[in-house]
Amino acid sequence: DTNKMVFPMAISQWSRRLLKNLQYFQSNYLCVFVILIIYCILTSPLLLLALSASIGAAYILTLKNAERPLKFFGKRLTLGQQYLCVGVVSLPLFYIVGAGSAVFWVLGASLFVVGLHASLYAIESVPIDDSIDGQPFAFSVQSV
Repeated sequence: DTNKMVFPMAISQWSRRLLKNLQYFQSNYLCVFVILIIYCILTSPLLLLALSASIGAAYILTLKNAERPLKFFGKRLTLGQQYLCVGVVSLPLFYIVGAGSAVFWVLGASLFVVGLHASLYAIESVPIDDSIDGQPFAFSVQSV
C-alpha cells in the first residue's frame, strides 16, 4: 500500500517505526536478502562455477568417507577437517572470481532496500490483529 509510505516527522518516530517494521516484516526482509543472493550468484557465472566446484568437492569427500576414511601422511582426517581443507583451498578461488564484492553488494543492496522500506512504511497506522476473525486464540486443556 503506497499510501502508507510516509516520511517520519521526528527521529524518535523514525526509530520506533524502524524497530517495529524490522520486527513485523522480518521474514519478508529475509526473503529479499535470499533473492538478492540468488540473483548475484546466477548473474556471475564464475562465482556459480566456483561455488559448484567447492560444493562438488565436499560431496565427493562425503562419498569417499562412506567407503573408507581418508588418510593423509598416515594420519586419519575427520570429515570436518577435510571440509576445512576444501574451504581453505576454495578461498583463493573465491577471491579470484570476486566473491568478496558480491557479498558486499548483496549486503549493501539489502540494507538499502530494507532500510528504505522500514523507514518509510507507517506501520503505526496499520491495525495489527493477532487473531482470526477478530477472536483471540483460545486454548483449552482437557484432563484425561
